[in-house]
Amino acid sequence: MSKTLLLCDCLSSQTVDAAALSKATGLACSGCHTSLCTSQIDIAAKAIEAGDVVIACLQEAQRFAEVAEELEVDAPQFIDIRDRAGWTDDTAPTTPKMAALIADGMLPEPTYRSVDVVSEGTCLIIGAPDVALAAAQSLVETLSVTVLLTPGADIVPTHEYDVMLGKLKQASGTIGQFEIKIDAFQQSLLGGRGTPGLTAPRDGALSHCDIILDLTGGTPLFPAPEKRDGYLRADPKSQPAVAKTIFAASQLVGTFEKPLYVRMEPSLCAHSRAEKPACSNCLNVCPTGAIVSAGEHVSIDPMICAGCGACAAVCPSGAISYDMPTSDHIFRRINTLATAYRNAGGQDATLLVHDDHGAEMISLSARFGRGLPARVIPMEINALSGFGHAEILAALASGFAAVDILVGPKTERDALDAQLELALAIAPEKASILDISDPHALSDYFFGTQPMTAIDTPILPLGTRRQVARLAAKALNPTSETIALPIGAPYGAVLVDTDACTLCLACVSLCPSGALGDNPDLPQLRFQEDACLQCGLCNTVCPEKAITLAPQFDLTDAAFTQKTLNEEEPFACVECGTLFGVKSTVEKIMEKLAGNHSMFANPAASRMIQMCDGCRINAQFHSQNNPFASKERPRPRTSDDYLSKRKDH
Repeated sequence: MSKTLLLCDCLSSQTVDAAALSKATGLACSGCHTSLCTSQIDIAAKAIEAGDVVIACLQEAQRFAEVAEELEVDAPQFIDIRDRAGWTDDTAPTTPKMAALIADGMLPEPTYRSVDVVSEGTCLIIGAPDVALAAAQSLVETLSVTVLLTPGADIVPTHEYDVMLGKLKQASGTIGQFEIKIDAFQQSLLGGRGTPGLTAPRDGALSHCDIILDLTGGTPLFPAPEKRDGYLRADPKSQPAVAKTIFAASQLVGTFEKPLYVRMEPSLCAHSRAEKPACSNCLNVCPTGAIVSAGEHVSIDPMICAGCGACAAVCPSGAISYDMPTSDHIFRRINTLATAYRNAGGQDATLLVHDDHGAEMISLSARFGRGLPARVIPMEINALSGFGHAEILAALASGFAAVDILVGPKTERDALDAQLELALAIAPEKASILDISDPHALSDYFFGTQPMTAIDTPILPLGTRRQVARLAAKALNPTSETIALPIGAPYGAVLVDTDACTLCLACVSLCPSGALGDNPDLPQLRFQEDACLQCGLCNTVCPEKAITLAPQFDLTDAAFTQKTLNEEEPFACVECGTLFGVKSTVEKIMEKLAGNHSMFANPAASRMIQMCDGCRINAQFHSQNNPFASKERPRPRTSDDYLSKRKDH
């Protein structure tokens, strides 16, 4: 059954072409209403009762959901076209933009993975006695409270909660799973008269709790403290802030759903090989410390991960992928927006990527300001840091003329800035980061910016992030063969100093992506640029320091073929003529060892250097002082031997 689209011009405050939108989206539409949420609520109720209805209004979603509840049917789907498109000072037609937003909203929402986290309400409060004890008194009715005071503080006798003295040395974990280590730990001994006694101080006391309330006002216990679930902190000098955190702590009891934001494929990770470091991009940008080194690959603690998406954006191999949503879904949304806008007659659109903070900015701009121009299409995503160069290039190659990313106060910029630099190297002046906090300034920026021109032949962004980035780069640079990229880019070539390289092939054995290879029949070092991650491991392990990296994008088909970086003449075994090794290497070894080393003092021993493996073993076996030689092997004992020995006795 096809869905029905309910349109409303909100008391004639916006222009909505129902017939054009129905044609552009393929959704049935009876026309445009004026006040669906008030005087025409009966029309909305009838459509909701019929089912499969999409209401193009987000502001009154709660009201329509209540109508559905009264009718005992499923709530309808909602799409906002008013704040994002209809309310604007632009005189250009808004139908293409509305069609794009509706098409995007009609895409099926992907399912997300999650795990349940249980908090039983054990809460540790740390801080000065006045503020910490007052907070404990406020929470004692809802949480199991323990207060940790600094050594030497006075303890007030109470049976309502536990009070301890000590220094919090270390804390790890997340909500429901915190593990703490305390030095100079002392427990109070309640009973008797006067000040309670204390146990003898001891270091390294371990304990667990579900919630940590930090009222010290000092250095946070965790990196990116606002992203650590279950860790609440406030300035002890601010009563409103303390009250807010106390209330927040009281709500952290029960079972909570923890999203699993990323996926990890260790076999693709280029972090390390043979204890030699290579790629550490994700480690460098993770704000919460959820990513740690685990040998040849990294490990991600899903309970600490806050879902910023930066790791997935900077991962060169695709070992880490964002899962809320996946890159495939983002590419599908981008293509849907661009295609629907273009098919409805729109041209040269700008994609405005934003999060929930940006959504509020756009809404305020529409309600109290000039709104957004008809050519600016907003797309809300969960994690701006995960919108990397591949997504930017995909948008441009899908038919958007420009891409702007509206950051908020909590956006992680480290990865985003580097990804923008990489995208601009491939598509100059086509993308930017907007750090604008005023809704009016946001409108002024877009109304004061001249539109750019989109490409003539858009692509369909399918494949991995690397594949989409390459496809988009070729579409955006049809006449270019090679594009220079900034240092740290995940694409590029390997340059070899052939005078220094000895073809030891250490780089080949450790290359995590297989970009470097050898020839089993000839002494050759081969390279396939498309597979190179520019992780730098080859440069690290090369004993002659003959390898350097050249970040670039080879847009020709040559990037998919192996080319020879260095080759030499093989050496022929002096005994059997079999080709082995490298001629120059064997000659250098002969020059250094023959007659100069005790093991190769005589010509016969030196000659073994010039033999293949099989001939070398034969020569050693038949030589004087043969290292394989031994006494005659004893005859195996049989049953007759044992029986004859019995007879002798």
